This record gives sequence, C-alpha cells and structure tokens, in this order.
Amino acid sequence: MSTIKSFQVGLSPNGNSGNLRSGNAIMGQITLELSKECQIDSLIVKLKGKAEVKWSLAVPTVTYHSKEKYFSVKQSIIKEGQGNNIVGQGFHVYPFPFQIPAHLVGSLPSSFHGKSGNILYTLEAHLKTSRGIGRKAVAEFTLLHKRNPDPMLMSPQQGNIGKKMKLFNSGGVDMDVNIEKTGFHQGEGIKVVASIQNQSSSEVRPKYCLDKKCSYFAKGKWKVETEEILKVWGELLPLHANRTVTKIITVPPTTPASILNCSIIKVEYRLRVYLDVKYALDPEIKFPIVILPALGRPEEVQLPAYPADGFEAFPNSSVPGGTSFLQNPTAFDASAQPPPYGSWLDPSLTDFD
Repeated sequence: MSTIKSFQVGLSPNGNSGNLRSGNAIMGQITLELSKECQIDSLIVKLKGKAEVKWSLAVPTVTYHSKEKYFSVKQSIIKEGQGNNIVGQGFHVYPFPFQIPAHLVGSLPSSFHGKSGNILYTLEAHLKTSRGIGRKAVAEFTLLHKRNPDPMLMSPQQGNIGKKMKLFNSGGVDMDVNIEKTGFHQGEGIKVVASIQNQSSSEVRPKYCLDKKCSYFAKGKWKVETEEILKVWGELLPLHANRTVTKIITVPPTTPASILNCSIIKVEYRLRVYLDVKYALDPEIKFPIVILPALGRPEEVQLPAYPADGFEAFPNSSVPGGTSFLQNPTAFDASAQPPPYGSWLDPSLTDFD
C-alpha cells in the first residue's frame, strides 16, 4: 500500500472569488493524505503562465508549434535539508499565498482554450520523500487580463451603405448604423441604432451577427478559425418605407474575452449588421468589437511581496504593454505575411473572410 494516498494542489475555496485578475493575491493550498508516518524531504509549489499553439497539416505532413512562457515562480513549503520533517498519518493541509508578478500586471493575456492553442496559468506542487518517492500535482486557474483604461474602447462607431437594386427588384436601400462604443463586457448589451431607407420594390429585414475569429501563429505561418457566435433577426421593413430601428444585441456571458496582447494567439470579434434583401446581395456593415471580462468586484486583499524562492520572467515572451489596442486599423491582405507578433490588434480584425 502506498504511503501517499492523495496529493493535490489548488486554490483555497475560502480565499478566492473564482476568476483572478493579474495583480491579485492568490490563496492556494496543498492537501496531502498519508497512510502512515512519512519523512518529507521537500515540498514546493510553482506558479506558471504560458501560451502554446499547435496544429498539423495532412499534405504535406507538417506540424506547427510555438510556445510563449510568461513567468515561473517557486515557493518552498518544506525546504530540502532543513530539519527532520516527519509528517504523521492522516490528512494535512498546507495553505500558501502567491502574488501574480507585479511588473507583469496589465501585460498578461487572459486564460484561453481554443482548438489549436491555449493560454494557461497553473499551480504545480512537487513532493519528495526521504525514500526517493516523488509526486506532482497540477491545477489550472483562470486569470483575467487587467486592462488599463483605453479611451478607444469608449469610442462610438458609425457606418453607412447604400445599394441599388437590379434584376428582380427596383429602387434602392440605404442604411446608416451607429453603436455607442467599441468595448463591451461579457453579458453586456450592444445597442445598435440603424436608420433604414427602403426605396426598393421589396421588403427588407435587418439582421445582426456577432462573429469570433481565432488566429494562431507559429514558425512564420498562421491558422485562422472563425465562428458565428449569434445571429438576431429584426422586423420586416415594408417596401417604400423609412424607419429607425434600435436593437440590443446581448454578448453571451460565456463568450471568451478578446485576446489582443499575445504574440501567438489572437481572439477578435466583429459585429455585422446587414439587410436581408430578396434576389440581391445583402448590403452589410462591419464593426470591430472588443469583448472584456464581465464586470465583477476584484479581490480586495493584496498580500505583501510573495515569499518566493525564485522568480523567472521570460524575456523572450514578447508581452506588449501600454499600447492602445487600436493602433493599426489597416485592411488585411491574405497573401501577405502575418502581422507583427507584438502588435495589439491583428489588422485582419475587419476582414474575417
């Protein structure tokens, strides 16, 4: 029978409010259950952050892989070679505090799980006994990017489009659309005001789509995945009629937050507003949208500097910081090389096709 019956690490159920923001204190705990008395040589915990992408092509057979490490912090609970660390039979809990590295606050991207890549933040616990028995436990936690106030997120957007009908329709339609800002929290409503002039010989219907685009970068190549998050239909507008229509498009609370500050993974959104016209191409307006973490009360407790034995921030992680997220709104050329890995906004944000 093994001396170590169970060994686990995780966030303290009473010390955290679920999702964590960079800069917040982390209260964790290691749980150890022994079937009999045991001498522990060392017990350490590590806090790690990294991003990783990987995808394969069948013809030719090739795999693209890239990894970006953000930090690694180690803390000793029981230090090796210090004292006679005899632990008795039964269940033991070792609480510990950790602080997300202060100088990385505002730069770390939010946690993310995608089809071809992830951004992960983990706690690792390592146990070593006097008999050379080693155990490892890993737990993932969710980190939310602590975004500095950006006036561009509050910037309203406006677009207009007109279309003359051909073939089976006559006349034309015009649409002018306004949204009040650019950044919206998970679960928040996007207020869309559309002024529609239907001077055609057909009924038209406004429709609204929220699209997600995930881009993964490795070895000078990139992979793009798109998904329609939601589609909403408006009311029919009769022929030869003018109307101003207001629609609230609610961002689903489970929608992942935008990732605009990672060099190998980008998650971007756009809102499409278009008129469904029979026997004609639908006139369409596209707006870039930034999805922010849901509004919540950040953790109030800030611990003093973490009692870490070692900290390593990886200088090659290329984590940008302090730059406006809308610094390059140029159109995307699908035949060109991918955008600079350090840029905040993929120029392809306005072109998902």
